[in-house]
Amino acid sequence: MKLFVQIPCLNEEGTLGMVLDTIPRQIEGIDEIEILVIDDGSKDRTVEVAREHGVKHFVRHARNMGLARSFRDGVDYALAHGADIVVNTDGDNQYKQEYIGDLVAPVVRGEADIAIADRQTAKIAHFSWFKKRMQHFGSQVVNYAAGTRLPDAASGFRAYSKNALLKLNVITQFSYCMETIIQAGNKRLRIASVPITTNPKTRESRLFNNIFQHMAKSGGAITRSYLMFKPHVVLGWLATFFAIVGAIPFIRFFILWCMGTAGGHIQSLVFGTTMLVAALLCVALLVIADLQRTNRVLIEETLERVKNIEYGRVDDTQIPGIRAALIPGLRPGGDDGYGQGN
Repeated sequence: MKLFVQIPCLNEEGTLGMVLDTIPRQIEGIDEIEILVIDDGSKDRTVEVAREHGVKHFVRHARNMGLARSFRDGVDYALAHGADIVVNTDGDNQYKQEYIGDLVAPVVRGEADIAIADRQTAKIAHFSWFKKRMQHFGSQVVNYAAGTRLPDAASGFRAYSKNALLKLNVITQFSYCMETIIQAGNKRLRIASVPITTNPKTRESRLFNNIFQHMAKSGGAITRSYLMFKPHVVLGWLATFFAIVGAIPFIRFFILWCMGTAGGHIQSLVFGTTMLVAALLCVALLVIADLQRTNRVLIEETLERVKNIEYGRVDDTQIPGIRAALIPGLRPGGDDGYGQGN
């Protein structure tokens, strides 16, 4: 079984060496450990430091593309080079790499498709009270959207099985963390949480300027991901609300009409009509969104099969308990009609 540890980097020459020095070289259940550095347009000696520490695998961006794109490109590279498990960590030495073995253990044992490190944010000294509360609240929102029970949804220290990576598709331009959890939860992938402790803070985050910007961007990513899977919840509640508000003026007008005093209430009827039209529009949008969701599911299934052909199918004999993502009708390890099987 091959493990790829990928490290997205943007000007991390000062801390990358500490990260690389602490990555374990032997892990139980893992046959090969490879390190991949994603250089996201660094202007310093990040790549040179990585080479000095023996790194042989690189993905380089000519300019800064963002964390989500770096994660996606790293995953594509790792899968193309035979990765069975991909661990994503940070180049700022926030995470203790000694925990990589604990992180991949549930995946190796076949107990989880994804393992996410729980930083135990309530105990992190440099987090303010407000940031701790917002981290907890954000995790609760993600858990609601994904149907999961993760204590630290924002943690970027994660292990993904090949099966999970073939099913996930990163679309957001901000951060993959929230989106992949919501996708994984709605696709019924198994997610484990592994408690860890973190290293002292080395620098400020480069993803956002302040916590309010982070909240706004994360909220947008969560909303888009949630609407992808459950548009009927939002649009259904909106349609119900507008229908109830729109019905009230008509009911009132009808009662007054029965009492013989219905005159002079045209404005209420206009308002009610507007609300009922809004309800009908929400119903129409719900139908369109449901049709789009059906198309998205079909496209994702097609994309997963393409990935199986491009990167090789999941070998269910290597990871017990994980169902192989096979193309129906094809034999694992056999001739698939496209050339030599794995």
